[in-house]
Amino acid sequence: MSRIVLDVIATGFMVFGTLLILLASVGVLRMPDLFLRMSAATKAATVGAAGLLIAAAMHFNEPDIIVQMVLTILFVLLTAPVGAHIIGRAAYKHKAKLYKNTKVDQLESYYQQDEL
Repeated sequence: MSRIVLDVIATGFMVFGTLLILLASVGVLRMPDLFLRMSAATKAATVGAAGLLIAAAMHFNEPDIIVQMVLTILFVLLTAPVGAHIIGRAAYKHKAKLYKNTKVDQLESYYQQDEL
């Protein structure tokens, strides 16, 4: 592939990643409770960071850098959801307020059994 084509594709991934990270930050500001904010931030920011790392790998186009970027993407994809789950669980156990229009709390019965 020619260098120009790689740069155009890398620019596309960079714009995509940047827009997703921007969307994640807007989600953090606009969502009404901790759990929705955390969901927005984790999903969009993880995929956005992957887009930026793919763009960097395509830009440099060297095997060792590509391996580093792929390993970093895998690390982020594996650790971000786990971290969000742990934070969400701790927040729920410490009675973080749910959004006022929340209709169903599926964890309520599970954690009531856990306290007994």
